[in-house]
Amino acid sequence: MKKFVAILLCMMMVLGAVSAMAAGEKVGVSMPTKDLQRWNQDGENMKNMLEAAGYEVDLQFASNDVQQQLNQVTNMLNGGCKVIVVSAIEGSSLGSALDLAKEKNVPVIAYDRLLMDNEWVSYYATFDNYKVGTVQGTYVKEALDLDNAAGPFALEVTAGDPGDNNALFFYNGALDVLKPYIEAGKLVVKSGQLEFNDVATPTWKTEVAQNRASSILSSFYADGSDIDVWLCSNDSTALGVINALEDNYDGKWPVITGQDCDKPNVKKMIEGKQSMSVFKDTRTLAAQVVKMVGQILAGETVDVNDTETYNNNVITVPSFLCEPVFGSADNYVELLIDSGYYKLEDIQ
Repeated sequence: MKKFVAILLCMMMVLGAVSAMAAGEKVGVSMPTKDLQRWNQDGENMKNMLEAAGYEVDLQFASNDVQQQLNQVTNMLNGGCKVIVVSAIEGSSLGSALDLAKEKNVPVIAYDRLLMDNEWVSYYATFDNYKVGTVQGTYVKEALDLDNAAGPFALEVTAGDPGDNNALFFYNGALDVLKPYIEAGKLVVKSGQLEFNDVATPTWKTEVAQNRASSILSSFYADGSDIDVWLCSNDSTALGVINALEDNYDGKWPVITGQDCDKPNVKKMIEGKQSMSVFKDTRTLAAQVVKMVGQILAGETVDVNDTETYNNNVITVPSFLCEPVFGSADNYVELLIDSGYYKLEDIQ
């Protein structure tokens, strides 16, 4: 409950500060899709906070269609938006819209996914994505007691969308923890699929992850051998892996990682089917972006805490990184219910 109160107080201070600056300016918010729970929450959280601060908000979801998102952002710019917040479907796909934003001198904040290959990206707001991966990798290391157990342990990997710059940060963070054990032979990838391009999941689709996992199971584990751990970069891919295991696997249930604490995955954690997830409180991220919007429009210095990590192939984008948090069946009540993120009936 203390965490919930702290979050509310933080949001109230942010909104109060921004409200004093607001003069009805129009802000565009472009989210990639409504198909994943987290983008619905991110979009609505930001819209509500921006409107509470006195802004007019144009919130659009692009149905994971790159051309649709390009059109939507272009329309926002032509429709008078003074700041654009965009979470790109594919990081390099919005070049012409960013060129238009530059022409109109409209600042652009990349939201949780870095906009690539263009100089007109003013700021980036996200979570510490490399740390997300290290949290996952460290959990696997400790769950299998890799420093002490003899092994070998069977490992499979399902990573994220190659069009999402964050996916490589998640993957690298986890693999940097686990690679010494792979090289030592304590972790063995029976499928041989370990390179990012081999384990990536386009658009983070549950069905894509499930189909690949089913293929791996039928090709490499049909002899009844066990899988000890399946490293999944997020919850939608973890759900696909779980579905495949439930349909095609009779061995010892593996350690399964995830990210986002999506409702179906919290249920799977409670059932013992998913071992952990990384919680990224999108209310915190949305509140930070609302604050950044207010600072931009007021001509103030914009809060950033990282000016070195996120290079988009043209510039290093000033960034604000929020902290990810470990979540599991042991702490989900305090983390998700007591904080007001979910209601208990949402995950029962």
